[in-house]
Amino acid sequence: MMGSTHALTGWCAGLALAPAIGAGSVHQALAFAATTAGFALLPDLDHPHARASKLLGPITGLVCWLLRHTSAALYKVTKGPRDERGRGSHRHLSHTLLFAIGLGAATTYGTRAGGWYVVAGVVLFALLLAADALGDWLLLVAGGGVLWWALTASAAAELSQLTGWLGIAVAVGCFVHCLGDALTESGCPFLFPVPIAGETWYELRPPAFLRFRTGKGVEKFLIVPVFTVLAVLLVPGAWAGLVGLFAEPTVAAGG
Repeated sequence: MMGSTHALTGWCAGLALAPAIGAGSVHQALAFAATTAGFALLPDLDHPHARASKLLGPITGLVCWLLRHTSAALYKVTKGPRDERGRGSHRHLSHTLLFAIGLGAATTYGTRAGGWYVVAGVVLFALLLAADALGDWLLLVAGGGVLWWALTASAAAELSQLTGWLGIAVAVGCFVHCLGDALTESGCPFLFPVPIAGETWYELRPPAFLRFRTGKGVEKFLIVPVFTVLAVLLVPGAWAGLVGLFAEPTVAAGG
């Protein structure tokens, strides 16, 4: 799945989930959704040519190197008798439910320990990831909105309310990435280490007629347009505003 599609699906998942975790204001919902959108790209840090791996130059490059070698070492000692002969450095460790839960738990601990400063850092990093996939316009628009919000008196309090909950956004973003890759022809081993049919890294995928090829017609002309529309409609107040815009004006009754 393309990076832009991962980011779009992560954004929509975040907006849909935000009310359930108590992100009541528009700012909180957007911060939560920006986090899911950004971290829906993070599992591809296990590929040296991925946009996420090049985002912060040598910093993300080092993270990519560490993740690839850790994944390869883990694959070597855990692969089952029917697992493929590859190195296991790409689409393995970072593409598992275990990784999503672990990173989410680490984020929860970090935000609780560090407070709203850490929350702001996580959201900013996620925003940079998402903007890198969707375009600089997102950084300009969302970044300008975040800067304006940061200057208001309520920013710190609203960010503090996300402390602890942001780990859910991180985990959901990674999981959405895995789910998207599972729908492609390559599949995704996100149930590791559960052994299935002799494979520890069993690549889950739907029946052949439901799979699609990355960057081809189904993704470009069906999935991307649908989630682009949802990305707007799921913003708090957007649907009500749209209905109000097209609603027929009420004719006042005569006296």
